[in-house]
Amino acid sequence: MSILDKFKLDGRVALVTGGSRGLGETMAEGLADAGANVAITSRNLDECQAVADRIADTTSKEILAFQADVSKPDQVNNMAATVLDRFGQIDILVNNAGVNNRDSTLDLSPENWQTVVDINLSGPLYCAQAVLPNMIERQYGRIINISSIFGMVGFPMRSPYTATKGGLLNMTRCWALEYGKDGITVNALCPAQFDTPLNQPLKQNPEVYQSFIDRIPLGRWGDLPEIASTIVFLASDASSFITGATIPLDGGWTAQ
Repeated sequence: MSILDKFKLDGRVALVTGGSRGLGETMAEGLADAGANVAITSRNLDECQAVADRIADTTSKEILAFQADVSKPDQVNNMAATVLDRFGQIDILVNNAGVNNRDSTLDLSPENWQTVVDINLSGPLYCAQAVLPNMIERQYGRIINISSIFGMVGFPMRSPYTATKGGLLNMTRCWALEYGKDGITVNALCPAQFDTPLNQPLKQNPEVYQSFIDRIPLGRWGDLPEIASTIVFLASDASSFITGATIPLDGGWTAQ
């Protein structure tokens, strides 16, 4: 087997939450391009199905679309059951679904706080609980939690986002310790700014945009293919001895 063969995902099945746009769409396409069949979720079924159809056309892989709110355990369980019924396995879980809030701490309402916690922190837990039994039974699995550089460092006007993304890092470590014996690796990826719909408000403000660029040693935002290649690495056998890791994908932001 050549070293490049370890990056192939032929015969694998991946589940990507929040896969209908931005980083999730890019990651789903990367996994399919590497050989996996992929299920993607979104709270908007039309958007999700359009992305699934596009990825299927470009990769010739089977791509399933689901409308699911990851903060609702019953919806998550139904989604996982359907994927398992169709493919018989879930090898890769990418916990990508997330929301942000840019209120100051004093202006943050209990409702907005809870929404971020439910999606960013409880959602990954529910998804892991839904897929882990199959992974344990088969003694194989890859769970990749999409955190953020703001899970590693503080940032103003982001209390719920930084809290949940930081919590996700420690949850990643806990799962790695619990399930390493079952052949399951669990890692967290911490992207910096990429050109996604979630980041458009930042990019459209020249002063704010430049303030981010000034803090990135490589002097630019990330290109979407860069996150796809990193996800394929973490999902593949090429990363089989990496677990419990926090991996910044940030152009050097957190090196300072």
